Amino acid sequence: MNFKNINTSLEKLNENIIVITSFLNEKIETRFNELNLIVSDFKGKYNKIETVKAFVEGKIIKVCLVGLGEKEELSNEKIRVVGGNLAKKLKSMIKDEAVNVDILSSDLCEEGAYALVEGIILGDYEFKKYKTNHKAKIIDTINIYTKEDVSKSIEKGKLLAETTIVARDLVNEPANVIYPETLANEVIKLGKEYGFEVEVYEEEKIKSLGMEAFLSVAKGSEKKPRFIVMRYMPNKEDKEILGLVGKGLTFDTGGYSIKPTSSMVNMKTDMGGAASVIGAMCAISKDKLDKNVVAVVAACENAISGKAYKPGDIINSMGKKTIEVLNTDAEGRLTLADAVYYIVNNEKTTSILDIATLTGAAIVALGTVASGVITNNDDFYNELENASKLSGEKIWRLPVFDEYKSLIKGSEADLKNSAGREGGCITAGLFVGEFVGSTPWLHVDIAGTSESAKSSGYKSKGATGEGVRTLYYLASIKK
Repeated sequence: MNFKNINTSLEKLNENIIVITSFLNEKIETRFNELNLIVSDFKGKYNKIETVKAFVEGKIIKVCLVGLGEKEELSNEKIRVVGGNLAKKLKSMIKDEAVNVDILSSDLCEEGAYALVEGIILGDYEFKKYKTNHKAKIIDTINIYTKEDVSKSIEKGKLLAETTIVARDLVNEPANVIYPETLANEVIKLGKEYGFEVEVYEEEKIKSLGMEAFLSVAKGSEKKPRFIVMRYMPNKEDKEILGLVGKGLTFDTGGYSIKPTSSMVNMKTDMGGAASVIGAMCAISKDKLDKNVVAVVAACENAISGKAYKPGDIINSMGKKTIEVLNTDAEGRLTLADAVYYIVNNEKTTSILDIATLTGAAIVALGTVASGVITNNDDFYNELENASKLSGEKIWRLPVFDEYKSLIKGSEADLKNSAGREGGCITAGLFVGEFVGSTPWLHVDIAGTSESAKSSGYKSKGATGEGVRTLYYLASIKK
């Protein structure tokens, strides 16, 4: 999909679909007299999209009217949602041929432009790679007519949407296509394309680092683990390094604490956190942010075999804290424990964020609307909150009272990997926090927000790419 910014009025009516945006109760007829539109029933209500036809110079022109609602209440997030629904409407108007679109929106500012472009591209997305008879409906070029030059803003929107799609694609691929080795290979390709360094550790290197918690989860699968390190270090003089850690379970059976089929069938999505940091690294490096960022992914499968770890095992970790395994389906926090310890101590990151599809408890608490956050640093959380406002991806801070911390203490080892049902989202995050020391840290649980059961607005059915844009903005505003 191509975008062009045009700073003049529409001079010639052609075969393109014309889109006109309208605020509440705005008179479209008087803005575009040449179209001879009769739209007395269209009031410009927010997210109302309607198609009409205009007869001009002997031709029938398709016109799509888009309501933006009250001008004072319009936000970038509302524009993204409208853009996503507009993309779906435009595709419903396509028969066989690719189409071009003219969007007439003279009041669109720079921020609104990138939000609209993000929404359109993300709303257009479908994962239909394996549908043999699927014929894609293609929107070729979108011309955006505005009073001011918003071309740079359009490019930003394209970048953030396209790198979010990188994450969506990685998660939507089935587990027989994306597993630790192939995920690492994809990251190597992306590093070359977007401009960040990639180093991949195989099993022997992982063992030499002492990552016993990570390897315990991995050892039941015939697919060997990979520890993926991504580095973007444009400012060698700056000692500040932002660390990003993504949970990389390319498939999760639950291990011997096995999931039922209904819960297991979609567990290719358990690498949503890994995909988020990969997509974010693509955006950060391509946009050439002047911030040092290192990201890591401990990629493995949680499977069952004679070699798999078992409930009741006591294992060690890179941080030398011992762990009672009470539930092999509480595996993500074990891989994250070694990953966060590594990135703090081996990559010397000065702040760290881990992001993971970690707990069903996050879905119980917050549904699919917001991601739960645990932190040990108020200032760092405030930066994340500001980043989430820019991205439109909602977060909610959860408490870290001492009573919750006591729940993860082990009876036969230092820690236990499951504290039971009470405060499950909180205790899982606090378990990871045991391995970050005093480093400013954020834990983001995207179990509810990383995938969607249906397509709505700019969210696609399947993987949403949640976190990519928030992590990009966090890197951009990080002090």
